Amino acid sequence: MMKKTLTLFTFMLLLGKTVFAQQDPMFTKYMFNSLIYNPGYAGSKEYLSVGLIHRSQWVEIEGAPTTQSLTAHTPLRNERVGVGFSVVNDIIGPSRTTGASLSYAYRIPMGKYKLSVGLQGGVHNYNANYKDVVIDDPNDQVFQDNVNFVLPNFGMGLFFYGKNFYAGVSSPKLVEYALGKDDPGGTDVYARYVRHFYFMTGAAIPVKGDAIIFKPSFIWRNVGADKRLSKLTPFKNIAAPNEFSLDLSLLFHQTLWVGASLNSAFSTNLLEPSNPRSSYGSSNFWVSYVLKSGMRIGMAYDYQLTKLNRVTSGAFELMLGYEFDFRENKVVTPRYF
Repeated sequence: MMKKTLTLFTFMLLLGKTVFAQQDPMFTKYMFNSLIYNPGYAGSKEYLSVGLIHRSQWVEIEGAPTTQSLTAHTPLRNERVGVGFSVVNDIIGPSRTTGASLSYAYRIPMGKYKLSVGLQGGVHNYNANYKDVVIDDPNDQVFQDNVNFVLPNFGMGLFFYGKNFYAGVSSPKLVEYALGKDDPGGTDVYARYVRHFYFMTGAAIPVKGDAIIFKPSFIWRNVGADKRLSKLTPFKNIAAPNEFSLDLSLLFHQTLWVGASLNSAFSTNLLEPSNPRSSYGSSNFWVSYVLKSGMRIGMAYDYQLTKLNRVTSGAFELMLGYEFDFRENKVVTPRYF
């Protein structure tokens, strides 16, 4: 019963009555698939890079999120142009979102740095088997019909980077969509996919030459920051918490990478702007290793800092990647991001 209650609670947070939550998937090792958050990242490594990540969140809870992402990006012969491709599959309870996107980035040299202007276009399939949800009231109008939508979308982003620093802002999906009937049967339930905004930054600080690199990084996510301007009255005073992740890691000899991070959130209720609230999410630990062949493997573990730790042992991620410009001892031009 507890598992079913938590499953339904999670589901209602995502498609609930007067709130909406982070709808894009969240990864602990976001720095290894940044393309899904910012199309300006395409080609920034200066060689072909491919990455695959699998995430299982809140294991032991029935219907908990599981997510897979595949990304590939590379510069073209025209050094100012980078292109990329990404596929994301996200399952939460009775809902599944699968999407594919193409990215194009035009990179402008600025001394030791580059400013990359990225555009992204793609299509996503959203499918929810509402009839599979275990509910107390079998006549609840919200769960009477399954839904299946094909949702084209586009986004954009700016990515400013050099060898030892980067910063980016983006909104990878700018088009909003209704994911169900508004106000079905007078129940005041609204399901809608809304814009997500991202800011990311990080640095690579040599501690002992290239032998040890300290790399702090930060990502901030916001859902619904522009809802006050919405023409849809039910959404004007609604916003999900601002999520962020602060990560600290060490890279040894450009092969072994170990890190720890903290995921948290803070909310500013638009109805009570003077009463901000914050909460902890999870503490995370991860490791990655680059083989001489260029293959990269890694894993991450998230420990929940909320009451969810009473019913779940946490979340796990597995990562596999390949760097196609890798040499026997080091990358020709080391890239830390």
